[in-house]
Order: sequence, then structure tokens, then C-alpha cells
Amino acid sequence: MKLVELILDEDGEIAGIQAVSLVKFPATEENWMYFNSDTPYVMAKVQEDKQMLIGTALVPHKKILRMDDVTGEQYEVFFSPETVRQAAELYMKDERTNQHTYEHEIEVSDVTVVESWIIEDETHDKASLYGFKLPVGTWMLSVKVNNAKIWERVKADDVRGFSIEGFFVD
Repeated sequence: MKLVELILDEDGEIAGIQAVSLVKFPATEENWMYFNSDTPYVMAKVQEDKQMLIGTALVPHKKILRMDDVTGEQYEVFFSPETVRQAAELYMKDERTNQHTYEHEIEVSDVTVVESWIIEDETHDKASLYGFKLPVGTWMLSVKVNNAKIWERVKADDVRGFSIEGFFVD
């Protein structure tokens, strides 16, 4: 199967992450953690009090299956640690922390990235405190959900993670 590295072309007309989508099946295959005030993290359980989500935006070297719309050919894409960092930095620089969609189709409001970081140490990173076992270079997000409809979808397990929307070149 063909393997394609995706990179950012910051000189291009459009580049980088345009939005973060809340999806049922995240390409990173990492579901988020749901915050509540009683425990540091809870898997697959939602508490009403904080309405916070923590999860992966991009995992370096993670192979993501894709299909060419024209040929029907399946292939895999991946991002280097450098591209993951570049994408995270450009996302913050371009102030896109309030740009979100549901399943890449419907724009949603009242969802905000309140924290963004790159894992620097697999053992001593904040992500490991939440129970994640992810490689160095992974881009993590904490998101506050003040949108009642979206939060209902989170509680119903209709969304389980983040998926980026952006423009990259191969």
C-alpha cells in the first residue's frame, strides 16, 4: 500500500489546520478523556460539571488510511513530528481555537480549545497523567464545550475524538 507523508507549505495560499472536528471515529484512533471533579480522568464516562474534552489532534508517524476519490485506490498518510509541531504552532498563530465542526460537516459554536501542547516526554508529560500512552511529538488538545447540543452528542457517545481539518501537501 502506498504511504504518503503530508507536510505543510506555509508559502501556499491556504495552509495548516482550519478547524478541529468532533467525530465518532477519530483517525488517530485515540478517544478523549472526560473530565469531572471527582477523579483526574474517566474513560468512556461523561460528567456534566466541567464539560471538558482532552484528546489527540495529531500523532506523529501514525498511519491513517485514506482513499483516492477519483481512482478508489487506498493509501496511508502520516505526519512527521516536525510537521505535527508546525501544524500546532500555525493553528495557534492563526487563532483558530474557536473553529470547530461536527463530523466535518456542520460548523459548531461555543466549543473552544483552552489548551494545546506537544508531548515532550512519554512518561512525565501531562498526557500520561490523564492515562494516555502516546509518543513524543503528539499534539494534544483540551477543549471546553459550552454547546448544549454538542455536549449531548458527547454524552450519547456520538463523538469520541478529534479530527483535524486542514490543507497539506504530499
